[in-house]
Amino acid sequence: MDVDGFTELAAPARGGRIFSREVDPGFSDSAPSGRVRLDAIARWLQDVAYADVADAGLAQAAVWVVRRSRISVLRFPRFAERFRVATFCSGLGRMWAERRTTVTRVGEAEPCVEAVSLWVHLDPERWRPTPLSDEEIERYGGAAAGRRVTARLRHPPPSDVNGDVMHWAFRATDCDLADHVNNASYWQPLEEELLDGPDPERIDAEIEYRTPAPARRGASRAQRTAQMDRRGRRRDARVDPRCASLAVRYRCAAEKTQRARQIRDIYQSVDSAVA
Repeated sequence: MDVDGFTELAAPARGGRIFSREVDPGFSDSAPSGRVRLDAIARWLQDVAYADVADAGLAQAAVWVVRRSRISVLRFPRFAERFRVATFCSGLGRMWAERRTTVTRVGEAEPCVEAVSLWVHLDPERWRPTPLSDEEIERYGGAAAGRRVTARLRHPPPSDVNGDVMHWAFRATDCDLADHVNNASYWQPLEEELLDGPDPERIDAEIEYRTPAPARRGASRAQRTAQMDRRGRRRDARVDPRCASLAVRYRCAAEKTQRARQIRDIYQSVDSAVA
């Protein structure tokens, strides 16, 4: 996948529904440096999405599950700051919809985090994809402004390459009400990598969920591969995305300086097979 082809961060339509609420980062959201972790930001996104549906009176109409999610951090939220998280529908499909979310520090005008997620619309009894109802389309169609989206997988299939493997175990405590590993937990292997070095200044990452990863005893495998272009930047690295694939661009400051390191393009995936 060309990393320049991340899901578009569409602007809100005039007059469409926008739901927002304020959040305070907690102790468990934060890295030792005070930076709010990506898995915590992912939880903010899903929590405000549910709050929006509940506020619209549509909580019982369907079950929504994430198919793909992009988080673009321009400046990481930090502990002891307060934020307004705003969300709106940015596109509709027959049995899915796209949701944009922004995270803005209270008192500031520009967001520090931009996000977009594709959610699949499931029947609450059969848990199978089902068309959106007329009420849902009426409630969210104005914000979508006629923009159509598809649920096709966008990340490429793996090529035959060898890469580093680290052992990773999803736990029973990672499961949510749907009895599968919550989408926010898939960001944890990436955070494990980030926490091993200096804090990133900014990051742009897109994860695509293919099949639910079971939480069970024993280690799963997280595989990392990369190919280098002539300028020494990582690009077009592919892995076995049986459960999820993750494309990442990030920039971090050199230790004790503000000089940015090179941007790296990394593809990662989580393989649910027990190593």
